Amino acid sequence: MMKIDEILEYLPHRYPFLLVDRVTEVEKGKSIKGYKNISFNEPFFTGHFPNNPIMPGVLIIEAMAQLSGILGFVTVERKPSDGVIQYLAGSSKARFKRPVLPGDRMDMESVFLSGKRGIWKFECRALVDGEVVCVAEILTAEREV
Repeated sequence: MMKIDEILEYLPHRYPFLLVDRVTEVEKGKSIKGYKNISFNEPFFTGHFPNNPIMPGVLIIEAMAQLSGILGFVTVERKPSDGVIQYLAGSSKARFKRPVLPGDRMDMESVFLSGKRGIWKFECRALVDGEVVCVAEILTAEREV
């Protein structure tokens, strides 16, 4: 399990763009699970949408990519402090099943599918209360900074 202090070692993101609150399981080279608590105080709810707050789908994809990036770093035993970063390089097969709302805990899972020359492919899904809200394949790219 990783709490926020350790997550901050693996992700360069900071408020308001850090979208992983906790890592609950990680198996190097295989899979990772974590979650994001969705608060009404999230800055994106101001405009998406007034009187009907819904987490933007692109941020659900980003949250899954951040979680996948942690798995990538753990797998190669590196961190941003080593001069590398995991960029979101692509997503495919994204499907949104239901909205993510304030007060939800969005659980996320990422499974490593393949990797070649610093490009990693993951199968991801996000759930709320055990119900799938989003699925996608995510690509990350490791680059030196």
